[in-house]
Amino acid sequence: MLKKYRLPILTVLIVLVIDQCSKLYIKSNYPIGEVCRIVGDWSRITFTENPGMAWGLEFGGDYGKLALSLFRIIAVFAGAFYVRKIVNDGEHKGFIICVSLILAGALGNILDSAFYGLIFGESTEFEVAEFLPEGGGYTGFLQGHVVDMFYFPIYEGNFPSWLPIWGGEHFEFFNAIFNVADMAISFGVGIILVFQNRFFNTKNLKGTKLPVIEKSADDSYNP
Repeated sequence: MLKKYRLPILTVLIVLVIDQCSKLYIKSNYPIGEVCRIVGDWSRITFTENPGMAWGLEFGGDYGKLALSLFRIIAVFAGAFYVRKIVNDGEHKGFIICVSLILAGALGNILDSAFYGLIFGESTEFEVAEFLPEGGGYTGFLQGHVVDMFYFPIYEGNFPSWLPIWGGEHFEFFNAIFNVADMAISFGVGIILVFQNRFFNTKNLKGTKLPVIEKSADDSYNP
């Protein structure tokens, strides 16, 4: 029974293991803001925590955070049912992998917000978070922050002085800090957009028979 779901299950598990191992390592070994350069100045590990949505957007305080977490959980369940549907419908394997990547990424970030506030103390600029502190974690269930660490400021500079509004101001090209779960979501969405014709036309073409035009005796060729 589970054999036909092996591909999405493996995809989700691989992403979750890599995502959670990297987050647990960073959370357990880095204070907030710690920077480790990988390749030059454009490829870094920079520990930060995201209390809300993408790019740190927040709304509604604690209740807004709870609503966002519940929405994510509902979206994950909906995604799981959708993966089951496309597997049963025999959709393109590439499409199944992409949807599984998106599902795994969403689930990976939910685990942070659901449990990290319970099992870790608070990270600060001067101290690494304690795992399973005696006084309890830094916040409650579904109130935790998402751990982000990958930072690739490919180019840093200043806008030309003659440019209206932003003239002379400092800017960075690609200044987002993200994690493995975010990468999985981005890759899944991006690949679907690039290969959508292949993914969605394969099933339609499969088993399609060209119409046969029968020639009657009256349709003889007359030059």
